[in-house]
Amino acid sequence: MMNNRSFGSGGASQHVRRHLMLGAAALITLLALATTANAHNVTPGDAGYIQEIYGVHIISFIYLGAKHMMTGYDHILFLLGVVFFLYYMKDVAIYVSLFAVGHSITMLLGVWYGWGINAYLIDAIIGFSVVYKALDNLGYYQKWLGFQPNTKAATLVFGLFHGTGLASKILEYRIAEDGLLANLIAFNVGVEVGQILALAVILIVMGYWRRSPNFMRQATVANIVMVFLGVLLIGQQLAGFFGHGHT
Repeated sequence: MMNNRSFGSGGASQHVRRHLMLGAAALITLLALATTANAHNVTPGDAGYIQEIYGVHIISFIYLGAKHMMTGYDHILFLLGVVFFLYYMKDVAIYVSLFAVGHSITMLLGVWYGWGINAYLIDAIIGFSVVYKALDNLGYYQKWLGFQPNTKAATLVFGLFHGTGLASKILEYRIAEDGLLANLIAFNVGVEVGQILALAVILIVMGYWRRSPNFMRQATVANIVMVFLGVLLIGQQLAGFFGHGHT
């Protein structure tokens, strides 16, 4: 975890303004993207395909799972927050595995047993997971609470919520019971493949970024932007919940 630092004094002020401008530009771009997408959304074409097929379709569901993870900005933001200050592959493997176990459990069991939670509410919780992790990276819990909450437990718990959100969305499209278990397992394998691909890109970018002498200052700005994006996700989903009725 990083400690809170003052980044607005002395000769660094010009750099800070530049970094804030870059962060604002990134925020505006992601806001624009977010307004045209929903967390855990399944494209109309994919939804139609899911509703029409019967039997086991391993490759198709692996593809759909990987596509979902690679285009799921809420997943990617949380994953970025989790690995932001992990410098050793052993630690990356532990945390990513905890996240994978969590979302695998609730996605598989949620669809299999028909556990459905209002998609807007669960996605608001997922938005909160992004806020939580960004604040954790900024060191605020040690400041506010006087101790560091268990980061591994938080990663597992939020993984459970991410999987529940995915299950809630899949349930809306009523996958055929014929071949359901095999298709769900294939979809989950695809999600893990997509997660590995997304993680590889994140780690490559982070590896280069960390070499910058301004990394810690830029990291502060980046995590503040992540807080705003998480708040945006929460607001967007709650607006959808109240706008569409309490279903």
